[in-house]
This record gives sequence, structure tokens and C-alpha cells, in this order.
Amino acid sequence: MASTKMILDLDTGIDDALALALAVCDPRVDLIGVIASYGNTLVETSAQNTLNLLHLLGATDVPVYLGESHSSTTENFNVMPISKSIHGDNGIANLLLKPATRTIEQTSGIQFLIDMAHKYQDALVYVPTGPLTNMSKALEIDPKIANLIGNTTLMGGALTVPGNVTPFTEANINQDPEAADHVFTTQENLTMVGLDVTLRTLLTKNETQQWRDLGTQAGITYADLMDFYIDAYDQLNIDHHGAALHDPLAVAVAIDPSYVVTIPLNMHVTFDETTKDYGRTIGDKARLLEPTTTKIAVSVNSQRFVRDFMDFMVAVLKD
Repeated sequence: MASTKMILDLDTGIDDALALALAVCDPRVDLIGVIASYGNTLVETSAQNTLNLLHLLGATDVPVYLGESHSSTTENFNVMPISKSIHGDNGIANLLLKPATRTIEQTSGIQFLIDMAHKYQDALVYVPTGPLTNMSKALEIDPKIANLIGNTTLMGGALTVPGNVTPFTEANINQDPEAADHVFTTQENLTMVGLDVTLRTLLTKNETQQWRDLGTQAGITYADLMDFYIDAYDQLNIDHHGAALHDPLAVAVAIDPSYVVTIPLNMHVTFDETTKDYGRTIGDKARLLEPTTTKIAVSVNSQRFVRDFMDFMVAVLKD
């Protein structure tokens, strides 16, 4: 029986699609909803991608909510060209999925998060894999949720390795550094799963061929998604050995923290655009003597994670 009440916050996104599948198929997870964000694509496209993927996976009972459409400091959002190169123009490798019969919920994603934080409290796990704008907005409206949510495990940031947007900045944090700083300095029970560990979890076409060989629509679709991602990594000189499982690792760590080694460190994010370290996730000197509320993943058992991830994915894609 599922023991973890989980909310995903996705900017769907190829690796978000993998994270979604993992949350759907892991029997320890009760996926109570998905909040759509902007990032890899526009928020409306992200939401529809999520609905269509849930339909493909047979998880039509999971509701999808709209989050914020742009950062906390801008009035609109344009998808970065590099995001389109990695994820495709529509966020999902330019594939045309069968439209879901379910539609986006009328309640806002922000209100949904606040309501569920009060309802489930310690039993709730929140996993944002895009910008932290939705979490920051929820904290502005209801600061109480900072210590209500059982655990927030985010994919983003870089502490011990360079960023993937600038030498200091990781892409999700780069979308809204001010919101990220608000979350890092406010939200309790926070775990950062950043580039320090996600770049060590690679999938290759040897693995995606196993999905393709299942002969199911879901298996073929997910193989097509990941192959596009792997090709983008190769063509853009990101990694020639495979593509990183950024977002799925965050979901896995939210369920089983033993996949990673963490260090306790209160963090903040620099958001002064005039400095070269804009968007940097770094230890917060002002809170070094305060109780630590954040854990930073710095090492990962990548072999175990990839093996377990593949086992779960084959299980969900074979039906």
C-alpha cells in the first residue's frame, strides 16, 4: 500500500516525463496531483503534456493543476532556445501524443499545494523539478506551509560542480533565482538533488531499446522521448556517454533517501543580476550557526539507482 503522498511540480519536459512515470509506477507512492510549471516549455503546454502522459500510462485519476506562468520578477516567459534543442519545441521531443480525456483542474496549483500541505502535513512529499516559483508563491500566501510539508525534494542547483547555464548557475534555479532564494531560506525539511549527483546518472540507448522491445505504445513512446534526449546530449556536447536522469533521481530520493549521500547545509541563492555568480546555490553564511533545515546531495549510488529505475520503468511500460 502506498505510504507516500506526493505532489510533483513539473515543467514537462523529457526528464520530467520520466519522473512522472516513476512516481506513477512505484507502489510506495500515492501521486495525489501534479502542478504544471514553465521552464522546458510554457506552463499550458507543460500541463497538457502531463495530462497526455498520464493518459498514456493509464493514470487518468491523477489531477493536473496550473502553476505560475512566469518568474516572480518578470511579466512573461519565453522558452530558451537551448531548452527547445534538448526537449523539442513542444517539450516532449516533438511527439504528438493521444490527447487526454481529462482536463486541467480549475483550482490553481498554488492553492492545491497549500490545501494539501494542511491536509497531509508530515505525510506529504513535494517534488519540484523546474523553477521554484510555485513554491515561493505558496509560501508568500501561507507561510505556515514552510514547516507543514513533510519533505521537499527539489531537482536544481549545483554546489560542488559548475552550473549548466553559467559556471555558477543550474537551469531550474536560473529561471527564478529570487524565488529559489525565498524557498531555500524559508522552507524546512528541504533536500537539494542538483547537478552534483544527477550528472552521474546516465541512460543510454541500450536501456531505451529494452523499452522499445516491450512493443507497447507506452514503451515505444518513452523510448522515442529518451532517444531524442540522448541525441541532444550528444549533439550539444553535453555528454557523449548518455543523458542524465535529473528529475527521476529527485523522485527516487524523495521516496528513498539512501540513494544519495547528503551534507547538512543551510543554503541561499544569489539573485543580484549585476554579479557574475547570479543564480548560485551556496551555503548561507548568515545562517551557519542556525539549526540546519536543508540537505544537499553530493554523492549517489548511480548503479543501484539506474538498475531500480529500469525495473520500475519496464513494469509500468509493459502493460
